[in-house]
Amino acid sequence: MKQHTSNCLIVFAAMILTSATAACGQETDSLSRYLQAAAQNNPGLKAGFLAYKAALQKIPQAGAWQDPELEMGLFLKPMDIIGGRQAGEFRLMQMFPWFGVKKAAQTEAMHMAQMAYEQFRETRDNLYLDVYTRWYTLCSLQQQLMNNRANKALLAQLEELAIRRFVSPPASSPAGYALPSPLPVAKSSPETPASGGGMAGMGGMGGSGAAPGMSSEGKMASMESSGGGMADVLRIQIEMVETDSAIESLLSEIQAEKAGFNALLNRPPGSEVQIPESFGQTPFLLDEASAMNQIENQNPMLGMINEEGLAYKAKAEMDRKMSYPMLGVGLQYMLIKKTGDPMFGMNDMNGKDMVMPMISVSIPLYRNKYKAQQRENNLWQQASREKYDNARNALASELYKTKHLLDDAARKAALYTKQEELAKTACNLIVQEFVAGKTDLAGVIQVQRQLLGYRLKKAEAIAAYNIMVASIHKLISFKKDTEQ
Repeated sequence: MKQHTSNCLIVFAAMILTSATAACGQETDSLSRYLQAAAQNNPGLKAGFLAYKAALQKIPQAGAWQDPELEMGLFLKPMDIIGGRQAGEFRLMQMFPWFGVKKAAQTEAMHMAQMAYEQFRETRDNLYLDVYTRWYTLCSLQQQLMNNRANKALLAQLEELAIRRFVSPPASSPAGYALPSPLPVAKSSPETPASGGGMAGMGGMGGSGAAPGMSSEGKMASMESSGGGMADVLRIQIEMVETDSAIESLLSEIQAEKAGFNALLNRPPGSEVQIPESFGQTPFLLDEASAMNQIENQNPMLGMINEEGLAYKAKAEMDRKMSYPMLGVGLQYMLIKKTGDPMFGMNDMNGKDMVMPMISVSIPLYRNKYKAQQRENNLWQQASREKYDNARNALASELYKTKHLLDDAARKAALYTKQEELAKTACNLIVQEFVAGKTDLAGVIQVQRQLLGYRLKKAEAIAAYNIMVASIHKLISFKKDTEQ
Protein backbone atom coordinates (compact mmCIF):
# COMPACT_ATOMS: atom_id res chain seq x y z
CA MET A 1 0.00 0.00 0.00
CA LYS A 2 2.90 2.35 0.69
CA GLN A 3 4.22 1.63 -2.80
CA HIS A 4 0.77 2.40 -4.22
CA THR A 5 0.67 5.70 -2.35
CA SER A 6 4.12 6.79 -3.51
CA ASN A 7 3.33 5.79 -7.09
CA CYS A 8 0.13 7.87 -7.04
CA LEU A 9 2.02 10.91 -5.76
CA ILE A 10 4.67 10.51 -8.46
CA VAL A 11 1.99 10.21 -11.14
CA PHE A 12 0.28 13.36 -9.88
CA ALA A 13 3.54 15.31 -9.78
CA ALA A 14 4.30 14.34 -13.37
CA MET A 15 0.74 15.12 -14.45
CA ILE A 16 0.62 18.54 -12.84
CA LEU A 17 3.83 19.54 -14.62
CA THR A 18 3.02 18.17 -18.07
CA SER A 19 -0.73 17.91 -18.48
CA ALA A 20 -1.43 21.60 -19.05
CA THR A 21 1.20 21.89 -21.76
CA ALA A 22 0.26 18.62 -23.41
CA ALA A 23 -3.45 19.33 -23.30
CA CYS A 24 -3.03 22.42 -25.45
CA GLY A 25 -0.12 21.47 -27.71
CA GLN A 26 -1.75 23.27 -30.59
CA GLU A 27 -2.46 26.44 -28.63
CA THR A 28 -0.36 29.54 -28.18
CA ASP A 29 2.50 29.56 -25.70
CA SER A 30 0.73 32.06 -23.46
CA LEU A 31 -2.32 29.81 -23.11
CA SER A 32 -0.02 26.88 -22.29
CA ARG A 33 1.61 28.89 -19.54
CA TYR A 34 -1.75 29.99 -18.16
CA LEU A 35 -3.00 26.40 -18.06
CA GLN A 36 0.13 25.30 -16.25
CA ALA A 37 -0.17 28.20 -13.79
CA ALA A 38 -3.80 27.27 -13.12
CA ALA A 39 -2.84 23.64 -12.50
CA GLN A 40 -0.14 24.68 -10.04
CA ASN A 41 -1.85 27.57 -8.23
CA ASN A 42 -5.62 27.10 -8.27
CA PRO A 43 -6.83 26.65 -4.64
CA GLY A 44 -9.76 24.44 -5.61
CA LEU A 45 -7.46 22.04 -7.44
CA LYS A 46 -5.04 22.00 -4.51
CA ALA A 47 -7.93 21.22 -2.17
CA GLY A 48 -8.99 18.32 -4.40
CA PHE A 49 -5.48 16.86 -4.37
CA LEU A 50 -5.20 17.25 -0.59
CA ALA A 51 -8.52 15.42 -0.22
CA TYR A 52 -7.07 12.61 -2.34
CA LYS A 53 -3.94 12.46 -0.16
CA ALA A 54 -6.15 12.36 2.94
CA ALA A 55 -8.13 9.46 1.46
CA LEU A 56 -4.89 7.56 0.86
CA GLN A 57 -4.23 7.64 4.60
CA LYS A 58 -7.34 5.52 5.10
CA ILE A 59 -5.60 2.52 3.52
CA PRO A 60 -3.08 1.83 6.32
CA GLN A 61 -5.81 2.52 8.87
CA ALA A 62 -8.04 -0.13 7.32
CA GLY A 63 -5.19 -2.66 7.35
CA ALA A 64 -4.15 -2.08 10.95
CA TRP A 65 -4.67 -4.64 13.68
CA GLN A 66 -7.24 -4.01 16.36
CA ASP A 67 -5.69 -2.47 19.45
CA PRO A 68 -4.96 -4.99 22.20
CA GLU A 69 -6.89 -4.71 25.46
CA LEU A 70 -5.13 -4.62 28.81
CA GLU A 71 -7.10 -5.11 32.02
CA MET A 72 -5.52 -4.48 35.44
CA GLY A 73 -6.98 -5.01 38.88
CA LEU A 74 -5.47 -4.55 42.34
CA PHE A 75 -7.01 -5.80 45.59
CA LEU A 76 -7.16 -3.16 48.31
CA LYS A 77 -6.96 -6.08 50.71
CA PRO A 78 -5.19 -9.13 49.32
CA MET A 79 -7.47 -12.15 48.99
CA ASP A 80 -6.43 -15.45 50.45
CA ILE A 81 -6.33 -18.21 47.91
CA ILE A 82 -4.72 -21.59 47.85
CA GLY A 83 -1.02 -21.01 47.45
CA GLY A 84 -0.87 -17.48 48.84
CA ARG A 85 -2.65 -14.15 48.87
CA GLN A 86 -3.74 -12.63 45.50
CA ALA A 87 -2.82 -8.94 45.36
CA GLY A 88 -3.66 -8.17 41.75
CA GLU A 89 -4.51 -9.43 38.29
CA PHE A 90 -3.41 -8.38 34.78
CA ARG A 91 -5.06 -9.52 31.57
CA LEU A 92 -3.86 -8.78 28.00
CA MET A 93 -5.97 -9.78 24.99
CA GLN A 94 -5.43 -9.35 21.22
CA MET A 95 -8.34 -10.01 18.84
CA PHE A 96 -7.76 -11.24 15.28
CA PRO A 97 -10.46 -10.96 12.58
CA TRP A 98 -11.21 -13.80 10.20
CA PHE A 99 -8.75 -14.45 7.41
CA GLY A 100 -9.09 -11.91 4.57
CA VAL A 101 -10.98 -9.23 6.50
CA LYS A 102 -8.02 -6.85 6.60
CA LYS A 103 -7.29 -7.31 2.92
CA ALA A 104 -10.94 -6.62 2.00
CA ALA A 105 -10.95 -3.52 4.22
CA GLN A 106 -7.78 -2.23 2.55
CA THR A 107 -9.27 -2.90 -0.89
CA GLU A 108 -12.36 -0.88 0.03
CA ALA A 109 -10.23 1.99 1.33
CA MET A 110 -8.09 1.90 -1.82
CA HIS A 111 -11.16 2.20 -4.05
CA MET A 112 -12.48 5.04 -1.90
CA ALA A 113 -9.13 6.81 -2.34
CA GLN A 114 -9.35 6.21 -6.09
CA MET A 115 -12.79 7.82 -6.01
CA ALA A 116 -11.19 10.89 -4.44
CA TYR A 117 -8.57 10.86 -7.19
CA GLU A 118 -11.25 10.71 -9.91
CA GLN A 119 -12.98 13.61 -8.18
CA PHE A 120 -9.70 15.50 -8.31
CA ARG A 121 -9.44 14.76 -12.05
CA GLU A 122 -12.98 16.06 -12.54
CA THR A 123 -12.02 19.26 -10.71
CA ARG A 124 -8.91 19.58 -12.88
CA ASP A 125 -10.85 19.09 -16.11
CA ASN A 126 -13.47 21.64 -15.05
CA LEU A 127 -10.67 24.09 -14.26
CA TYR A 128 -9.08 23.59 -17.68
CA LEU A 129 -12.44 24.08 -19.38
CA ASP A 130 -12.98 27.31 -17.43
CA VAL A 131 -9.55 28.55 -18.49
CA TYR A 132 -10.24 27.70 -22.13
CA THR A 133 -13.69 29.31 -22.02
CA ARG A 134 -12.50 32.57 -20.47
CA TRP A 135 -9.45 32.68 -22.74
CA TYR A 136 -11.45 32.39 -25.95
CA THR A 137 -14.04 34.80 -24.59
CA LEU A 138 -11.22 37.30 -24.04
CA CYS A 139 -9.91 36.64 -27.57
CA SER A 140 -13.39 37.30 -28.98
CA LEU A 141 -13.77 40.51 -26.98
CA GLN A 142 -10.31 41.62 -28.09
CA GLN A 143 -11.30 41.12 -31.72
CA GLN A 144 -14.51 43.06 -31.17
CA LEU A 145 -12.53 45.88 -29.58
CA MET A 146 -10.08 46.02 -32.49
CA ASN A 147 -12.89 45.99 -35.05
CA ASN A 148 -14.74 48.77 -33.26
CA ARG A 149 -11.60 50.87 -33.12
CA ALA A 150 -10.98 50.25 -36.83
CA ASN A 151 -14.58 51.25 -37.50
CA LYS A 152 -14.08 54.44 -35.47
CA ALA A 153 -10.97 55.27 -37.52
CA LEU A 154 -12.95 54.87 -40.75
CA LEU A 155 -15.77 57.02 -39.35
CA ALA A 156 -13.21 59.69 -38.50
CA GLN A 157 -12.03 59.67 -42.12
CA LEU A 158 -15.61 59.83 -43.34
CA GLU A 159 -16.23 62.75 -40.98
CA GLU A 160 -13.24 64.60 -42.40
CA LEU A 161 -14.49 63.96 -45.92
CA ALA A 162 -18.01 65.11 -45.05
CA ILE A 163 -16.63 68.30 -43.47
CA ARG A 164 -14.56 68.99 -46.59
CA ARG A 165 -17.63 68.49 -48.76
CA PHE A 166 -19.61 70.81 -46.51
CA VAL A 167 -17.09 73.69 -46.59
CA SER A 168 -16.04 73.23 -50.25
CA PRO A 169 -17.98 73.58 -53.47
CA PRO A 170 -19.71 70.35 -54.46
CA ALA A 171 -17.80 70.03 -57.71
CA SER A 172 -14.39 70.18 -56.06
CA SER A 173 -15.00 67.62 -53.31
CA PRO A 174 -14.71 64.39 -55.28
CA ALA A 175 -11.47 65.40 -56.94
CA GLY A 176 -9.97 67.00 -53.84
CA TYR A 177 -10.07 64.13 -51.28
CA ALA A 178 -10.26 60.36 -51.22
CA LEU A 179 -10.34 57.71 -48.49
CA PRO A 180 -7.51 55.17 -48.38
CA SER A 181 -8.83 51.90 -49.80
CA PRO A 182 -7.51 48.67 -51.26
CA LEU A 183 -9.52 49.41 -54.37
CA PRO A 184 -8.52 52.17 -56.84
CA VAL A 185 -10.17 55.49 -56.18
CA ALA A 186 -12.01 57.04 -59.07
CA LYS A 187 -10.26 60.18 -60.38
CA SER A 188 -13.36 61.62 -61.90
CA SER A 189 -17.06 61.07 -62.08
CA PRO A 190 -19.67 61.50 -64.83
CA GLU A 191 -21.34 63.98 -62.55
CA THR A 192 -18.20 66.13 -62.32
CA PRO A 193 -17.89 68.60 -65.25
CA ALA A 194 -14.53 68.47 -67.05
CA SER A 195 -14.45 72.11 -68.15
CA GLY A 196 -16.26 75.37 -67.77
CA GLY A 197 -18.66 76.17 -64.93
CA GLY A 198 -17.17 75.61 -61.48
CA MET A 199 -13.65 74.54 -62.62
CA ALA A 200 -13.36 77.45 -64.99
CA GLY A 201 -14.52 79.80 -62.26
CA MET A 202 -11.85 78.43 -59.91
CA GLY A 203 -9.22 78.84 -62.63
CA GLY A 204 -10.15 82.49 -63.30
CA MET A 205 -11.09 84.00 -59.99
CA GLY A 206 -9.72 87.36 -61.17
CA GLY A 207 -12.46 87.63 -63.81
CA SER A 208 -16.07 88.40 -63.35
CA GLY A 209 -16.27 86.10 -60.25
CA ALA A 210 -18.43 82.96 -59.89
CA ALA A 211 -19.85 83.59 -56.45
CA PRO A 212 -21.24 87.10 -56.95
CA GLY A 213 -22.68 86.20 -60.33
CA MET A 214 -24.24 82.89 -59.18
CA SER A 215 -27.80 82.40 -60.36
CA SER A 216 -30.71 81.77 -58.01
CA GLU A 217 -30.77 78.08 -59.03
CA GLY A 218 -27.05 77.80 -58.18
CA LYS A 219 -27.54 79.44 -54.79
CA MET A 220 -30.38 77.04 -53.95
CA ALA A 221 -28.30 74.00 -54.98
CA SER A 222 -25.40 75.28 -52.88
CA MET A 223 -27.63 75.66 -49.82
CA GLU A 224 -29.13 72.19 -50.30
CA SER A 225 -25.66 70.73 -50.66
CA SER A 226 -24.49 72.54 -47.55
CA GLY A 227 -27.49 71.28 -45.57
CA GLY A 228 -26.91 67.70 -46.74
CA GLY A 229 -23.21 67.94 -45.89
CA MET A 230 -23.93 69.13 -42.36
CA ALA A 231 -26.46 66.33 -41.91
CA ASP A 232 -23.80 63.85 -43.06
CA VAL A 233 -21.37 65.19 -40.47
CA LEU A 234 -23.99 64.84 -37.73
CA ARG A 235 -24.84 61.29 -38.82
CA ILE A 236 -21.18 60.31 -38.67
CA GLN A 237 -20.78 61.89 -35.25
CA ILE A 238 -23.81 59.93 -34.01
CA GLU A 239 -22.16 56.72 -35.25
CA MET A 240 -18.89 57.70 -33.60
CA VAL A 241 -20.64 58.31 -30.28
CA GLU A 242 -22.24 54.86 -30.49
CA THR A 243 -18.87 53.33 -31.38
CA ASP A 244 -17.21 55.09 -28.43
CA SER A 245 -19.89 53.70 -26.13
CA ALA A 246 -19.36 50.19 -27.54
CA ILE A 247 -15.59 50.52 -27.03
CA GLU A 248 -16.05 51.62 -23.41
CA SER A 249 -18.43 48.72 -22.79
CA LEU A 250 -15.96 46.25 -24.32
CA LEU A 251 -13.10 47.61 -22.24
CA SER A 252 -15.16 47.18 -19.09
CA GLU A 253 -16.20 43.65 -20.09
CA ILE A 254 -12.60 42.71 -20.89
CA GLN A 255 -11.52 43.99 -17.49
CA ALA A 256 -14.18 41.87 -15.77
CA GLU A 257 -13.22 38.78 -17.80
CA LYS A 258 -9.55 39.30 -16.95
CA ALA A 259 -10.42 39.43 -13.26
CA GLY A 260 -12.27 36.12 -13.56
CA PHE A 261 -9.40 34.64 -15.57
CA ASN A 262 -6.87 35.72 -12.94
CA ALA A 263 -9.03 34.21 -10.21
CA LEU A 264 -8.66 30.80 -11.91
CA LEU A 265 -4.89 31.27 -11.76
CA ASN A 266 -5.02 32.50 -8.14
CA ARG A 267 -3.57 35.87 -9.13
CA PRO A 268 -4.60 39.43 -8.22
CA PRO A 269 -7.58 40.66 -10.30
CA GLY A 270 -5.53 43.42 -11.88
CA SER A 271 -2.75 41.16 -13.19
CA GLU A 272 -2.02 41.65 -16.87
CA VAL A 273 -3.24 38.99 -19.31
CA GLN A 274 -1.54 38.81 -22.69
CA ILE A 275 -4.24 38.38 -25.35
CA PRO A 276 -3.23 37.68 -28.95
CA GLU A 277 -4.29 40.12 -31.63
CA SER A 278 -5.72 37.30 -33.75
CA PHE A 279 -6.89 33.74 -33.22
CA GLY A 280 -8.35 31.04 -35.44
CA GLN A 281 -10.25 27.79 -35.21
CA THR A 282 -8.51 24.94 -33.40
CA PRO A 283 -7.86 22.02 -35.80
CA PHE A 284 -10.10 19.19 -34.63
CA LEU A 285 -11.61 16.01 -36.07
CA LEU A 286 -14.30 14.13 -34.15
CA ASP A 287 -15.14 10.45 -34.49
CA GLU A 288 -18.23 9.83 -32.36
CA ALA A 289 -17.63 6.10 -31.83
CA SER A 290 -14.00 6.57 -30.86
CA ALA A 291 -14.84 9.55 -28.65
CA MET A 292 -17.52 7.53 -26.83
CA ASN A 293 -15.08 4.68 -26.20
CA GLN A 294 -12.58 7.15 -24.79
CA ILE A 295 -15.27 8.68 -22.59
CA GLU A 296 -16.13 5.26 -21.15
CA ASN A 297 -12.47 4.52 -20.46
CA GLN A 298 -11.24 7.92 -19.29
CA ASN A 299 -14.07 10.15 -18.08
CA PRO A 300 -13.46 10.84 -14.36
CA MET A 301 -17.16 10.87 -13.50
CA LEU A 302 -17.61 7.35 -14.87
CA GLY A 303 -14.33 6.34 -13.22
CA MET A 304 -15.59 7.62 -9.88
CA ILE A 305 -18.85 5.67 -10.16
CA ASN A 306 -16.95 2.55 -11.20
CA GLU A 307 -14.63 2.85 -8.20
CA GLU A 308 -17.67 3.33 -5.98
CA GLY A 309 -19.11 0.02 -7.22
CA LEU A 310 -15.79 -1.74 -6.58
CA ALA A 311 -15.70 -0.28 -3.06
CA TYR A 312 -19.18 -1.67 -2.36
CA LYS A 313 -18.03 -5.06 -3.66
CA ALA A 314 -15.01 -5.03 -1.34
CA LYS A 315 -17.22 -3.97 1.57
CA ALA A 316 -19.58 -6.86 0.87
CA GLU A 317 -16.62 -9.25 1.02
CA MET A 318 -15.44 -7.67 4.27
CA ASP A 319 -18.90 -7.86 5.84
CA ARG A 320 -19.25 -11.48 4.78
CA LYS A 321 -16.00 -12.43 6.50
CA MET A 322 -16.85 -10.31 9.52
CA SER A 323 -19.81 -12.65 10.03
CA TYR A 324 -17.31 -15.41 10.86
CA PRO A 325 -15.90 -15.83 14.39
CA MET A 326 -13.09 -13.59 15.60
CA LEU A 327 -10.19 -15.18 17.47
CA GLY A 328 -8.50 -13.70 20.51
CA VAL A 329 -5.18 -14.62 22.07
CA GLY A 330 -4.23 -13.31 25.48
CA LEU A 331 -2.34 -13.74 28.71
CA GLN A 332 -3.52 -13.51 32.31
CA TYR A 333 -1.05 -12.77 35.11
CA MET A 334 -1.96 -13.05 38.80
CA LEU A 335 0.22 -11.39 41.42
CA ILE A 336 0.43 -13.71 44.49
CA LYS A 337 1.96 -12.87 47.87
CA LYS A 338 3.01 -15.38 50.50
CA THR A 339 0.62 -16.27 53.29
CA GLY A 340 1.36 -17.57 56.76
CA ASP A 341 -1.95 -19.39 57.08
CA PRO A 342 -1.25 -23.13 56.98
CA MET A 343 -4.71 -23.77 55.52
CA PHE A 344 -3.91 -21.82 52.32
CA GLY A 345 -0.14 -22.06 52.22
CA MET A 346 1.59 -24.71 50.22
CA ASN A 347 5.28 -25.17 50.57
CA ASP A 348 6.02 -25.23 46.82
CA MET A 349 3.34 -22.79 45.62
CA ASN A 350 3.17 -20.30 48.47
CA GLY A 351 3.66 -16.75 47.04
CA LYS A 352 4.36 -17.91 43.49
CA ASP A 353 2.80 -15.74 40.73
CA MET A 354 0.58 -17.46 38.18
CA VAL A 355 0.60 -17.02 34.39
CA MET A 356 -2.27 -18.35 32.29
CA PRO A 357 -2.51 -18.25 28.44
CA MET A 358 -5.98 -17.42 27.14
CA ILE A 359 -7.94 -17.89 23.91
CA SER A 360 -11.26 -16.23 23.16
CA VAL A 361 -13.67 -16.71 20.27
CA SER A 362 -16.51 -14.40 19.28
CA ILE A 363 -19.70 -16.20 18.37
CA PRO A 364 -21.70 -14.41 15.63
CA LEU A 365 -24.92 -15.98 16.73
CA TYR A 366 -27.46 -13.42 15.53
CA ARG A 367 -27.34 -13.81 11.74
CA ASN A 368 -30.11 -11.42 10.70
CA LYS A 369 -27.88 -8.36 10.84
CA TYR A 370 -25.22 -10.05 8.70
CA LYS A 371 -27.79 -11.11 6.14
CA ALA A 372 -29.15 -7.56 6.08
CA GLN A 373 -25.61 -6.26 5.49
CA GLN A 374 -25.23 -8.51 2.46
CA ARG A 375 -28.58 -7.42 1.03
CA GLU A 376 -27.64 -3.78 1.62
CA ASN A 377 -24.32 -4.18 -0.18
CA ASN A 378 -25.97 -5.93 -3.12
CA LEU A 379 -28.49 -3.12 -3.45
CA TRP A 380 -25.74 -0.51 -3.34
CA GLN A 381 -23.86 -2.34 -6.08
CA GLN A 382 -27.00 -2.44 -8.24
CA ALA A 383 -27.56 1.27 -7.60
CA SER A 384 -23.96 1.95 -8.62
CA ARG A 385 -24.43 0.06 -11.90
CA GLU A 386 -27.61 1.99 -12.67
CA LYS A 387 -25.88 5.24 -11.80
CA TYR A 388 -23.04 4.32 -14.17
CA ASP A 389 -25.45 3.62 -17.04
CA ASN A 390 -27.32 6.86 -16.37
CA ALA A 391 -24.11 8.91 -16.31
CA ARG A 392 -22.85 7.23 -19.50
CA ASN A 393 -26.12 8.00 -21.30
CA ALA A 394 -25.97 11.61 -20.10
CA LEU A 395 -22.39 11.95 -21.34
CA ALA A 396 -23.30 10.43 -24.70
CA SER A 397 -26.17 12.91 -25.02
CA GLU A 398 -23.86 15.77 -24.06
CA LEU A 399 -21.29 14.59 -26.61
CA TYR A 400 -23.77 14.69 -29.48
CA LYS A 401 -25.20 18.01 -28.32
CA THR A 402 -21.69 19.47 -28.14
CA LYS A 403 -20.95 18.07 -31.61
CA HIS A 404 -24.06 19.83 -32.93
CA LEU A 405 -22.92 23.10 -31.36
CA LEU A 406 -19.43 22.52 -32.76
CA ASP A 407 -20.74 21.97 -36.30
CA ASP A 408 -23.10 24.92 -35.97
CA ALA A 409 -20.26 27.20 -34.85
CA ALA A 410 -18.11 25.96 -37.77
CA ARG A 411 -20.91 26.70 -40.24
CA LYS A 412 -21.45 30.15 -38.78
CA ALA A 413 -17.73 30.92 -38.87
CA ALA A 414 -17.56 29.91 -42.56
CA LEU A 415 -20.71 31.90 -43.33
CA TYR A 416 -19.52 35.06 -41.60
CA THR A 417 -16.13 34.76 -43.28
CA LYS A 418 -17.78 34.77 -46.71
CA GLN A 419 -20.15 37.57 -45.73
CA GLU A 420 -17.23 39.57 -44.36
CA GLU A 421 -15.36 39.29 -47.67
CA LEU A 422 -18.44 40.33 -49.65
CA ALA A 423 -19.23 43.18 -47.25
CA LYS A 424 -15.61 44.34 -47.40
CA THR A 425 -15.77 44.50 -51.20
CA ALA A 426 -19.14 46.27 -51.08
CA CYS A 427 -17.82 48.73 -48.50
CA ASN A 428 -14.77 49.58 -50.64
CA LEU A 429 -16.98 50.17 -53.67
CA ILE A 430 -19.56 52.28 -51.87
CA VAL A 431 -16.88 54.39 -50.21
CA GLN A 432 -15.42 55.16 -53.61
CA GLU A 433 -18.90 56.00 -54.88
CA PHE A 434 -19.40 58.29 -51.89
CA VAL A 435 -16.07 59.99 -52.62
CA ALA A 436 -17.14 60.39 -56.23
CA GLY A 437 -20.51 61.79 -55.16
CA LYS A 438 -22.55 58.90 -56.60
CA THR A 439 -24.18 57.84 -53.32
CA ASP A 440 -25.12 59.31 -49.99
CA LEU A 441 -23.65 58.70 -46.56
CA ALA A 442 -26.53 56.50 -45.37
CA GLY A 443 -25.50 53.71 -47.74
CA VAL A 444 -21.88 53.92 -46.58
CA ILE A 445 -22.86 53.68 -42.92
CA GLN A 446 -25.24 50.79 -43.58
CA VAL A 447 -22.63 48.73 -45.40
CA GLN A 448 -19.99 49.60 -42.78
CA ARG A 449 -22.37 48.43 -40.07
CA GLN A 450 -22.87 45.17 -41.91
CA LEU A 451 -19.12 44.65 -42.24
CA LEU A 452 -18.56 45.35 -38.54
CA GLY A 453 -21.43 43.05 -37.60
CA TYR A 454 -20.03 40.16 -39.66
CA ARG A 455 -16.60 40.61 -38.12
CA LEU A 456 -18.01 40.58 -34.61
CA LYS A 457 -20.15 37.52 -35.31
CA LYS A 458 -17.19 35.75 -36.91
CA ALA A 459 -15.07 36.30 -33.80
CA GLU A 460 -17.89 35.02 -31.58
CA ALA A 461 -18.40 31.94 -33.81
CA ILE A 462 -14.68 31.08 -33.76
CA ALA A 463 -14.59 31.48 -29.97
CA ALA A 464 -17.70 29.28 -29.62
CA TYR A 465 -16.11 26.65 -31.89
CA ASN A 466 -12.91 26.54 -29.84
CA ILE A 467 -14.88 26.36 -26.59
CA MET A 468 -16.84 23.39 -27.97
CA VAL A 469 -13.55 21.69 -28.87
CA ALA A 470 -12.38 22.18 -25.28
CA SER A 471 -15.73 20.87 -24.02
CA ILE A 472 -15.29 17.65 -26.00
CA HIS A 473 -11.77 17.29 -24.61
CA LYS A 474 -13.26 17.74 -21.16
CA LEU A 475 -15.80 14.95 -21.79
CA ILE A 476 -13.01 12.64 -22.95
CA SER A 477 -10.82 14.03 -20.15
CA PHE A 478 -7.52 15.72 -20.69
CA LYS A 479 -5.89 12.50 -19.48
CA LYS A 480 -5.74 11.43 -23.13
CA ASP A 481 -3.38 14.27 -24.01
CA THR A 482 -1.36 13.70 -20.83
CA GLU A 483 -0.64 10.07 -21.65
CA GLN A 484 0.59 10.99 -25.09
